[in-house]
Amino acid sequence: MTHALQHQPIMDRTVDPAFAEAYFNAFASRNPAKFAPFLHDEVVWTISGPIDVFPYCGMHRGKAAVIDIMARQAPKVIRDVKVVRDKFLVEGNRGAALTRLTAHVVADGRTVSYRVANFFRFQDGKVVENVSLMDSFDAAEQLLGHVIEVGDAPPLADDNLIAI
Repeated sequence: MTHALQHQPIMDRTVDPAFAEAYFNAFASRNPAKFAPFLHDEVVWTISGPIDVFPYCGMHRGKAAVIDIMARQAPKVIRDVKVVRDKFLVEGNRGAALTRLTAHVVADGRTVSYRVANFFRFQDGKVVENVSLMDSFDAAEQLLGHVIEVGDAPPLADDNLIAI
């Protein structure tokens, strides 16, 4: 599997931390008018999470698809989204943020709050890749409104192990 977070040409290796901060603030605002100017036309946007609970999770390609997630798809599930940044790091053309997302569930108005780690990469002065990893088990339990029962996994037999 090939990811875009592999070796990049030297010209794409540095982004101004103030620009990265401005991008992240626009992203956190959830306002497409503020957010869209930062997106590369060929952006790859991945949100890791259970698509049965969060239908907008998955891999999305292109600026229009990302704007659709933020403006139309996600607001069908959660609204009044607030993103509070706990940690923020920018190095070269990459950035990372550890955040807490708090929102209201559209179906019943309950408040949910869970952690999200965001990893992003810039190219040509725009965000060309974003990977968001949510604490999906916690988020799914909160959105569903109940504990998800998980049984013990069966033990692995010795012949199912592979030495690397």
